[in-house]
Order: sequence, then structure tokens, then C-alpha cells
Amino acid sequence: MQRISSENVIYKFTNDLKEVAKVKQNEEFIVETNDCFYQQITNSNQVLDEINHDNLNPATGPIYIEGAEKGDLLKVKIKKIDVSNKGCSLAIPGFGVLGGKVKNPATKIIEVKDEYAYFTEDIKIPIKPMIGVIGVATHKEDGEWTTDTPYRHGGNMDTAEIVEGSTLYFPVAVEGAMLALGDLHAVMGDGEVSGTGLEIPGEVTLEVEVIKNKSFNWPILETESEVMVLASEENINEANEQALEGIMTIMEKSLGLSWEDALILSSLAVDMRISQLVDPKITIRAAISKEILSMERVLENL
Repeated sequence: MQRISSENVIYKFTNDLKEVAKVKQNEEFIVETNDCFYQQITNSNQVLDEINHDNLNPATGPIYIEGAEKGDLLKVKIKKIDVSNKGCSLAIPGFGVLGGKVKNPATKIIEVKDEYAYFTEDIKIPIKPMIGVIGVATHKEDGEWTTDTPYRHGGNMDTAEIVEGSTLYFPVAVEGAMLALGDLHAVMGDGEVSGTGLEIPGEVTLEVEVIKNKSFNWPILETESEVMVLASEENINEANEQALEGIMTIMEKSLGLSWEDALILSSLAVDMRISQLVDPKITIRAAISKEILSMERVLENL
């Protein structure tokens, strides 16, 4: 099985990325990832100001997907996520939802063992490893985005359901798609309110497939039970609106509904959820049960 080293990283998603590896469709491969600090934080006495900020949010890649062309949809199956036995989480003055109230920076080193994160000896959290940053090359008209920023190409979406067993669908903007990923979290609550999850290095096993001549303007996430549109915008209202419009567009086409009926059904059956509130753009997901809307039906009608 091909293994792509965490030494090969990017810090921007652009339209002219150069690949570090190539993979075939339907072959499994492993991507090694760094944590969002490039493993620079190793003890609780360190603060963010002391590390090299040029090495923040590295994404391993880009990975050329054979057969992917502009106008296609890239299907990325997350087969497995393995994380290290130790990570970190921070409270940073001026950063996060309540960053203005953080008087003193704080760094917590957190051990992971037996499927739990040990916040203290008495407080342990079941881990749910997830991918914070995953995306593809941008469309030329969308410009370039640093890896800490989510947008139509994916990027730093910090969505708690991007986990083992889930599948992502990205719009392909260039030949080869140029997939890159990193910023694993052993666990993270919706919102990522302090600005960090349990930041941790690890490795991800993936399998990819190209769906020809199908596309969508936002990433789509499929879990065991739901279909979601992930939208990222400058503020929560804009992101919420884009995610809702995205899922409604899919519902109109896939279920044969009028816009008004799609809105009514959305009010009954669509959950609007916060992914993260702390990146340069806010990410919201709109989710609908696969009992109402199957992914097969979505793909048939894109």
C-alpha cells in the first residue's frame, strides 16, 4: 500500500499545485499527517507565540488522482484514522469564541490511551478521530486559500463528522484534483470554540473514486445515516444561508420538489449544525437523513 510522507506538505490550496504522489482510483493508500502546529508544542509550558508560525496548518500532499478532470466530482472514502498517543489543546488570548476573555495563555498536553483522551485523571473523553483540513485545488476564479481557511475547495472545515467511515465529495478544478489533508483531532466539539481541538499527528487510510461529469459548488459529506452540504463564509449567517441553499438545491433536483416545498421539507427534516466558529471563514453543515434522500439519488441528479 502506498504511503505518502508527512514531510510533503502545503500551506495553501491554489489552482496550480504540483503533486508529490499519484494514486489510482479504488486503491487504498495511507497519508501521514502532522498536527496543526507541526509537532512544535511538546509541553504545557509552551505558548503559541513561541513557535514558528510559518509551519502552522500543514496539509500533506498534493496527491494526483488518476482520471480526475475539471468538472468531475472526487469521492474520498475515509477508511481508517489512526492518531498518536499524545496531543495538545490551547486557550489563546484573542483567539476563539471567548478569546477576548482569555487573560493568560494556557497549553494542555493530553494523553490518548484505550480510546480515551485523558483531560485529567478523573476526566476522560471518548475519542472520535477526525480530519480538520482536507481539500483539493481551487478553481481559478476562487483564488488561493491558506490551509487554515475553508471554502468551496474544502480546506479547514473542522467538521466533527469527517471521521472513519464517512465519504467526502469535492468539485474537481484541475487535472488530478490535487488532494491534500492534515490537522487531525483525536476529539473536537462542534464549534471548536477555543480555536483548537485535541491537535494530534496521525495517519489516514483513504480510497478515492472519480465521478465523471458531476459537480457541486460546495463539498458534500456522506455519513452512515446522513447527507450534508458544508458551506464556509465570512460570518455565520452567510454560511448558514449557503449551506441551506445547497441542500435545498440538491433536494429540488433529487426529489423533484418546487423551491417552496424544498424549503418546507428543510424546516421539517434538515438540521443546521455549526462545524467551526474560529477559522477565517465560518463553516456550517446542513444535514438530511438518508431515509429521505439517499446519496445514490443525489449523484444521479447532480
